Amino acid sequence: MGRCQNTNLETSLENFELLGFPYPKDLKFLFLFFFLLMYILSLSGNGLIVLVVALEPNLHKPMYWFLCHLSLMDMMVSCVVLPKLITWLIEGNGVISFAGCVTQLFFFHFLGCTECFLYTVMAFDRFMAICKPLHYGTIMNHRVCFCLAVGTWFGGSLHGVIHSSLTFHLPYGWRNQVAYILCDIPAMLKLACADTSLNEMVTLVDIGFVAMTCFLLILTSYVYIVSAILRIPTSKGRHRAFSTCTAHVTLVVIYYVPVVYNYVRPPSQDSFDGVVVMFYAAVTPFLNPLIYTLRNKEMKDGIQKLCSRKPPRYEWRSFC
Repeated sequence: MGRCQNTNLETSLENFELLGFPYPKDLKFLFLFFFLLMYILSLSGNGLIVLVVALEPNLHKPMYWFLCHLSLMDMMVSCVVLPKLITWLIEGNGVISFAGCVTQLFFFHFLGCTECFLYTVMAFDRFMAICKPLHYGTIMNHRVCFCLAVGTWFGGSLHGVIHSSLTFHLPYGWRNQVAYILCDIPAMLKLACADTSLNEMVTLVDIGFVAMTCFLLILTSYVYIVSAILRIPTSKGRHRAFSTCTAHVTLVVIYYVPVVYNYVRPPSQDSFDGVVVMFYAAVTPFLNPLIYTLRNKEMKDGIQKLCSRKPPRYEWRSFC
């Protein structure tokens, strides 16, 4: 896979053309409306979470600190994928510069890996809160929470640098049509004028290892969490603990299933892969605010307090 028929035609490409995904042309405006709506709601919903957590003192806790980072990531993922997809639907072509393609692939994998790490950290936070409540405040202090958050961003950036470097280190020839909705590794390797078996192996092993390790750690955490919840004597306490954890588990399942489907298997030519990417690039960032606000009493109370606040009054002379 990935060899050009004529190596003499190899050249420095200035741009690529994203071919998007196949869809009935009479549904163009429906898809445009859907993705535009997802984009607006993702930015506004996740932006609201960041604002509420920042302004509401009662939400200055580890759980909401990590939720704030998750919302920032979801906003950035939406900005990496959806604007180009919306432009493609409007204009009928998805031309992207070579540098833009490199940037898109880097941020897509940087944010995706960071989110994997963050879901794992959030599971650890819930494990400490429910299974080790007496030690929770001591262990999950400000310094530890800050280091865990920075560690997820650093690990994700390292992952993004490795994969973008390996992908665009390959020579590319006259073929510049990317049969995908974004510049992602499997689609780019099909255009490379060199043997891509090493890249495919690194992608499978690295992404597969990161995804499966994080998933197993989350699963292990929740085995202990469920067993601890079942030992809570009151039904109200059990309900509250389950309610808090259900939101996280729901998002983990929604996020990991598409990732495993796309990367932890041999390369395919299936156009359905692009649909799967759209699911966790468009739908998951939209669902995050809904799940965490509708199922979380503290978040709902924080939003109500924020909406009921009166803007501060300023007198002209106070600026003099």
